[in-house]
Parts: sequence; structure tokens; C-alpha cells
Amino acid sequence: MAAVSIQEPIEVVALSRVFDLPRLFETEGVPVRILRPSEVVDPALIEAAVAWLPEDGAFDAYPNLRMVSSIAAGVDSILSCPSLRPQIVVTRIRDSRQADLMAGFAAWQVVWHHRRMGDYLANQSRRLWERSFRPAAPETVKVGVLGYGLMGRRCAEAIAAMGFRVVVARNSAVAADETVPAGIEIISGREAVSIVAGQADILVNVLPLTETTRDLLNRDFFRLMPKGAVLIQMGRGEHMIEADLLEALDSGHLSGASVDVFRQEPPPEDHPFWLHPRIVVTPHKASDTTPAEVMRQIAENFIALREGRVPPGIVDRTAGY
Repeated sequence: MAAVSIQEPIEVVALSRVFDLPRLFETEGVPVRILRPSEVVDPALIEAAVAWLPEDGAFDAYPNLRMVSSIAAGVDSILSCPSLRPQIVVTRIRDSRQADLMAGFAAWQVVWHHRRMGDYLANQSRRLWERSFRPAAPETVKVGVLGYGLMGRRCAEAIAAMGFRVVVARNSAVAADETVPAGIEIISGREAVSIVAGQADILVNVLPLTETTRDLLNRDFFRLMPKGAVLIQMGRGEHMIEADLLEALDSGHLSGASVDVFRQEPPPEDHPFWLHPRIVVTPHKASDTTPAEVMRQIAENFIALREGRVPPGIVDRTAGY
């Protein structure tokens, strides 16, 4: 990745109601100095912020704020913050290495459900050598992927490389000069998500969170999915109505699910997903970007903005990503 050149460190205020961001992110070797609000001497000099789940009034104290960066790909909590002024540019992290991690995680979850790996773990605890299960040939299994940004593309490519039939839902149509990898079918348009859900034996969600996708994974949506299908939820917690997933699993309409993101994180100890026999729970760890890369991209985006260029990680606030 390109090096960032700057003479004076960029002072960035860290705004989060859940994390002490300066402790999470290293700045050694990167021209960024992260400050807690209490460490800011003159708020009027602050032009950049890094945020994750900011307080409602988080941005009010900084009258000359020009850019707010997320610490990840998601920006919904920033865009919905009441104190985010229209002129403030919002950026997010785009990391091809993180996309590779996401793809590996998605591929692992697909294999887990396709090969019924949970049964082998249960059999191990019983010292049972059981070999009778034969999975369907991958080419007969259709895996749907909701979303075809950087993360979605890598997930679709990794799953297709294992021999599964992959069908992708995205908003935009395939461009005339666009190359679609072998084994991947793209369905575009407003109904694409529903069409893909109706076809997929295993459905992977990596959509961004927007007003259109909020609460998308609900009772009606699950009823669109084929009986016995599996959901792999790797998008945002607010995509899914959790009680509706429980209903779909307990009724037998869906056969299993993997859930990496929740509306409340961590979920409470009495959350029904923890001990559900058909749900794999992971703690929002489908992928990670290194702290150094987050800081590098914050510097890169701010330098571009200050020089009058479009920051490479800029978010379309109308689209929500």
C-alpha cells in the first residue's frame, strides 16, 4: 500500500461511547496522534476525528471538524449521529487483506454447515466414530451472497473456488466491461435480494446497513428461503430481527445459522442464541483490519481532503456506504 507523506502529525480526536480508541490503535510510524476529548487543548484546531458508536453530541465540540473516519467498514452509527453536520466528510476503512479474512471466514461457515461439522464435534465428545453422512456435491448446492462490494466479491470468489454454485445480489447492473468470475451469477436490481434468498441453500449476508436493509432479515424474508436452508449473518446486527430467526429455526423451516453480529454486543448471558443447537455464535470476528492500517488510511484520507482531492475511503452519505 502507498506510504503516507506528511510533515506534522495529524491530531485526531477519538469519539466512542464503548471503546477507549487510543488504547486500541497504535500510531507508531504513522503521522496520526489520537487524542481523547479530555486531551484536546483547543477544540477549534481539531479537523479530523475517528469514531465508533459516538455519543449523540460527540461532534458538537469541534466547530472546524472536516472529516470523521470509522474504525472499520461500517459507518451507520456515524451517519445516524445527530451532531454530524452536512459538511463533514465521512470515510471508512477499505482493506483488501481484511476482505481476504472475511472470505475465509465465510468459506469456513459454508463448509461447517454443508459438511455438518458440528455433528463430528458432538460425536467426538461421545467417542463415536460415525461415517455414514455423505454431503451433497458442492456443484449441486447454491450459495447466495447478499452484497457485492469488496467484502462480498471476495466471499463469492472464495466460495465459488470450492465448487459451489454462487448467486450474488447487488444493486447495480453488471457493466459491459465487467468480468464476472467463473461460477458466480449476479442478480441486480431492487428485487435481487429477495430473488437470491428464494434460491439459496446457504445464504451469506454481507450487506451494508442502510434504511433499506435495516430489519431485512425478518419473518417474511426467512419464509422466502427454501426449507432447510442456512443463514450466515456477517453483516450488521441491525439487519436481523433475532426472534424471527429463532422462530424460523425452531419451526424447522431453516436448518441452521451462523451469527457473527448482534444488535447488542456482547449479547446478554441469557440470550437464546448462546445455547441453541442449530446456531454457531462468533463474537463479531469475521475479519479485522490491523490498527496500523486503520491509522494509515485515516492519514491518507485526511491528506487527500486537505489537498482538495476525493479521499479514497469517502462514504456516499446518501447511499449509506
